[in-house]
Parts: sequence; C-alpha cells; structure tokens
Amino acid sequence: MSGRKIVMIEDSKAASAVLKEVLEAEGHAVLHAADGVAGLALARRERPDLILLDLLLPKLNGYDVCNALMRDGLTRHIPILIISTLDNPESVEKAKQCGARNFMKKPYNLEDLLREIKRLLPKE
Repeated sequence: MSGRKIVMIEDSKAASAVLKEVLEAEGHAVLHAADGVAGLALARRERPDLILLDLLLPKLNGYDVCNALMRDGLTRHIPILIISTLDNPESVEKAKQCGARNFMKKPYNLEDLLREIKRLLPKE
C-alpha cells in the first residue's frame, strides 16, 4: 500500500504528534496545521487524500473549515474525518451536515481510528 497524503487540523500538539508518528510509520505523509485558517489554506494547497479535523480550533472552528472545504471545487471530494471531544448528538449531526464522512470521539482508540482512516482513504 503506497503512502497517502493526510492533512491534520488539530490544535493539540500532544494529540497531533502521536497520531502523526503512527501514520508516518504506516508510510503516509502527514501535514499539520494548528488552527482552522492555516488548515484550510493547507488543505487547498496540498489537496490531500484525507483530512483529519478537530472541531474546537482557534481562528476558525472545524464546522466552518468543513463547510468551506465542501464549498470549494478543489477540495469538495476529499474525505473529512472529524475527531473531537464534542460528541453530543448535535455536534455529530452538525458534523455530518457540513459534509464530514465520519466522526470519532476523543480520546479515541488508536486501532479504531487507524481502521477508519484506512476505510476512508481512496483505494489505489
């Protein structure tokens, strides 16, 4: 399986560092942005195979990032996996409405998350 390009938009340094390490060990290229504005710019510039998106972000929240990506012809097709501590039904529903492919709650089980990432990444 060849590596994919994954953009991670996450303001927690600890959470992103661990996940980045694991994904890079699987052969993926992981690009990271720490706030919504930078994340949006990064996703548009790099057009990754998958976007991992936190909801509680500085500058622009995850819903706004998700909506902006879904409105943009360049990024509309990219699967978005939202990973957040906000796991009440409204948040999950809102995440689905903005076009995210799935929602995972933090703290997540790494195995589950990796399985979901594999499922969402485009097949060769």
